[in-house]
Amino acid sequence: MQQQGKSSGSEMEVTWQDQQNINTFSRFNNRFHELEDEIKFAKEKCDNLEDAGNELILADEEMVRFQIGEVFAHVPKDEVETRIEEMKEATCKTLEKLEQEKESLVSQMAELKKVLYAKFKDSINLEED
Repeated sequence: MQQQGKSSGSEMEVTWQDQQNINTFSRFNNRFHELEDEIKFAKEKCDNLEDAGNELILADEEMVRFQIGEVFAHVPKDEVETRIEEMKEATCKTLEKLEQEKESLVSQMAELKKVLYAKFKDSINLEED
């Protein structure tokens, strides 16, 4: 007859703090992926605004069509140049903030990985496949 109740020795107790660390890592990881998408979108928007600014330089007309919401309006070229430059600056600042947040998140995740791997070793997998 086999004895029941004996542990195999490979089970490890997960404390409340361990669970909090795992949950925090999971939240950080989710935010990391959101940030990657937001950064990609912001880079594309920055590039598109750069292209629009360059195209505007080549335009001969004094009035150009500028999209405002769902419609296009005829707007003076100088005003459109100003608007595009402001939009580009705002987008680039946003991009910079997103990249800083991502860097911070990566370092916080690395610290949590150290703590969790130190305790759980091969019993936990924090790497993405």
